[in-house]
Amino acid sequence: MNGFSVRREPGGSRVIASEVPLGAYPATVCEDLVAWAAREPDAVFLAERSGGAWRGLTYGEALLRVRSLGAWLRSSGASAEAPLGVISENSIDHALCMLAALYVGIPVAPISAGYAAPESSTDRLRGMLDALAPSLVFAGDTKIAARISAADDGVRIVTDPAPLAGEASLADEAFSRVDGDTIAKIMFTSGSTGKPKGVITTNRMLCANQAMIAMVWPEIDGARPVAVDWLPWSHCFGGNHNFGIVLHNGGTLYIDEGRPAPGAFNATLRNLAEFPPAVFFSVPRGYVLLVEALHADAAFAATFFSRLRVICNAGASLPDALRRDIIALAKTYGTSSVRVTSSWGTTETAPLATTSWGTHEPDVDTIGTPAPGVEIKLAPSDGRAEIRVRGPNVTPGYWRNVAATRDAFDAEGFYKTGDAAELKDESDAARGLLFGGRLAENFKLSSGTWVNVGALRLSLVERGAPLIEDVVVAGHDRDEIAVLIFVSRAHAARLAGASEIGYAEIPRQAIVRDRIAEALGRHNASAPSSSTRVARALILTEPPSREAGEITDKGSINQRRALELRALAVQTLYAEDSGSEVVTAPALRMAKA
Repeated sequence: MNGFSVRREPGGSRVIASEVPLGAYPATVCEDLVAWAAREPDAVFLAERSGGAWRGLTYGEALLRVRSLGAWLRSSGASAEAPLGVISENSIDHALCMLAALYVGIPVAPISAGYAAPESSTDRLRGMLDALAPSLVFAGDTKIAARISAADDGVRIVTDPAPLAGEASLADEAFSRVDGDTIAKIMFTSGSTGKPKGVITTNRMLCANQAMIAMVWPEIDGARPVAVDWLPWSHCFGGNHNFGIVLHNGGTLYIDEGRPAPGAFNATLRNLAEFPPAVFFSVPRGYVLLVEALHADAAFAATFFSRLRVICNAGASLPDALRRDIIALAKTYGTSSVRVTSSWGTTETAPLATTSWGTHEPDVDTIGTPAPGVEIKLAPSDGRAEIRVRGPNVTPGYWRNVAATRDAFDAEGFYKTGDAAELKDESDAARGLLFGGRLAENFKLSSGTWVNVGALRLSLVERGAPLIEDVVVAGHDRDEIAVLIFVSRAHAARLAGASEIGYAEIPRQAIVRDRIAEALGRHNASAPSSSTRVARALILTEPPSREAGEITDKGSINQRRALELRALAVQTLYAEDSGSEVVTAPALRMAKA
């Protein structure tokens, strides 16, 4: 049986660790590419749609191209001190640039293409480029290139890596000097708690993390899994975790052009039907849409689960009802070996730090238990416990930011995540950790009472699913809690008996208002204290904006940014003459927003 030790320290901290030691792992990421190119040179590694058809790249082809491109990067002036920036959607060219840099020991910094969108300010992009000081930047297309130039006209930009070639033997010589301490990536944080920072990600971090994943999910260890994935490589979940699983295990990654959004998700469904995955990863928004499709089409559900081994959520907590629905569907259409699991981690932990694993599975409402080789400290913080992490998957610090690096670690070398958690059962650590949201999102009411935003948000979404997609919690220094509600437009249309409905029309539907009122009533009945009871609510008439920073790359709501952007809505929530726009307890009558 998988066991866990719990060490109690002076001051009230507890350190939890697996008693199973971490196994051996490669020194560098590209050792996996070299190994699979030798073992299965004709196996498809990556595939993307091109002109309606699929374009594939084999492991053998990938290594040849990576060596040649890596040599060119070295000759172009890129180095350990002059990184490569990549601003692009997921693509084969993106992957080749990333792997070429890794092969020859050049840090690569994948930056979200959203920061180069026409509707986005260039300020954030300019700040990242200033912090990075790249030797050159690969831009996914000419539009992105133009935005990069607008942010910094001195940056050298490449839009087509195909003609770039160098002497492969020079790349091989550089590869021989790459080791576990060599910086592989500089991953910029989403900035949900402040200015984005460049997280140093070493080869050791990435390789150790894949060794952990292989141990906790033996179903995919060396099994050459098929994955269909949209999650952006500028974020650690998509770029480190998912891409790494495919590469480490010799699998095939079909790059999904879809997104978990109305309309855009149809492409994802088409790809999943064409290439049933062995591993599937998404965020809560994606699972809401997926579950709707699985219920609506039994044939698609049977195809989707036909070879699925692991289905994992990360990025934000799943409401209990949605989690139970996924488990029920897996039992109906899949095999008994389908693992439905959740994970937790951060950009600074490469990312996986905890997950459900072992012969004694943690409870499904938890984020699991520490992976092999990981120590989790629960450190007291304003009446709660901060998750702190130590292990070979943890960053050594931030790119050219000594102050941020110093502040990120405690005296024992644990990384301070800013997330909260507690053991579900103090007498049995194997039952897992209950996630408590971000400490920085929490606030005090005017009474001095702390509000746990993560738990409150999850409770409201759970009681309002599938109509309530997400909420933004307000109330800092106020007498009572109020929330802004994002509603599922598709579900609102079904309730209203319409084929589709505009966001501005949703609050005018009586049945929608009634359902939200009922959800708020259920929440308040179960959580009547001042720190949990919602006094006011407002249905928002615009969806959250990824471009404006309301949604992070992993699909979760940036609470602080949303409150900033929707300051007028918050004023309406607390205005004395808000009238019918705001629902108040206990009557819970909802009118238009």
